[in-house]
Amino acid sequence: MTAARPLLDVRDLVAGYGQISVLAGVSFEVGEGEMVAILGGNGAGKTTLIRAVSGVIRSAGGRVIFSGRDIAGWTTDRVGEEGLIQVPEGRQVFASLEVEENLRLGAILRRARANAKSELERVYALFPRLAERRRQAAGTLSGGEQQMLAIGRALMARPVLMMLDEPSLGLAPIMVDAMFETITQLAREGMSLVLVEQNVAESLAICKRAYVLENGKVVLSGRCDALLADDRVRQAYLGI
Repeated sequence: MTAARPLLDVRDLVAGYGQISVLAGVSFEVGEGEMVAILGGNGAGKTTLIRAVSGVIRSAGGRVIFSGRDIAGWTTDRVGEEGLIQVPEGRQVFASLEVEENLRLGAILRRARANAKSELERVYALFPRLAERRRQAAGTLSGGEQQMLAIGRALMARPVLMMLDEPSLGLAPIMVDAMFETITQLAREGMSLVLVEQNVAESLAICKRAYVLENGKVVLSGRCDALLADDRVRQAYLGI
């Protein structure tokens, strides 16, 4: 638990798809400037959780308090205008558009338009490879480069809190290491982050706290160093 009022406070969130219930009362919180991991195996409900928080799907119950306001039920664009930005699973770049066109779409929100030029320079400084490929179609990039682009596009929106959904998914090991280093750098700079991952060992190594989901429920939570030493985590997720 964080000492001060959390930046994001999710309480008893219930959500799913149609008649299919996925989340059965999930609670978690993120403090300002904190990086928190949401961990669990495939089908645990991780993606559904951040989709419900960011307004991609409507929750069926519970509260989502962000910056002191209950945003449960808000549309995705309204949530984005508050500064809660999601980097979706699978990158979801616009393949036929150039790299820079993709990035500029991240600044379409009102909160980001005035600073689009300086944010673009910041993204290119963080990801020099994107600067080299700025006129290249996004669909021709490698998987790792597309993940850089997805994160860069989210940064263009000037997030108060960024939620990354499986950023290491499908990447070569060398790109996984580079991606986690970038995420760690953003955390060092003070950005508030939610990292949704199946890569448990790497996530526990870089985050401060974590929540473990199984079947739509939080089954474990706490400081990452304590979870790394927990036999249940070591046996179930680390194979130790």
